[in-house]
Amino acid sequence: MKFCLVDRILEVAPGSRIVTVKAVTLSEEYLADHFPTFPVLPGVLMLEVMVESAAWLLRLSRNFAQSMILLKEARNVTYKSFVKPGHLLRVEVTCRRLAPDDSEYSGTGVCDDVETVKGRFTLRHFNLADRDRELSALDERIVATARSRLSLLRRSPAANTAQ
Repeated sequence: MKFCLVDRILEVAPGSRIVTVKAVTLSEEYLADHFPTFPVLPGVLMLEVMVESAAWLLRLSRNFAQSMILLKEARNVTYKSFVKPGHLLRVEVTCRRLAPDDSEYSGTGVCDDVETVKGRFTLRHFNLADRDRELSALDERIVATARSRLSLLRRSPAANTAQ
């Protein structure tokens, strides 16, 4: 399953840091099963928002040079509070190390001025064509889709209401 949990990119300094937001709504199907009488964003999805944010930072830092970005390792992830429907999770991710094949990040998530999650993690990144030349067209499609999504994530709220 592929998630697209980041709803907006608020700030970005390529090679350094990114700030994103995830809006939690009651319409998200997984909330029906995750504590049915007390719906909250599952902790693993809080981590996923941090990973997705780091992936956007990597893409912007490397000008979309690699199509595949995967979580390699998560360390010292702690959960301190809940994110309920109707609230925003604001995520800040800082790049600690950027190498050709992997990169390290630290991230925090805050909801209503309360830290809800923090941790360190490593991403692995590569192109499919590096392993099989016949997959280069797929790399190109993945990058084109990511570029298209980026334009939606960076739109200002005012631009959305003007349409």
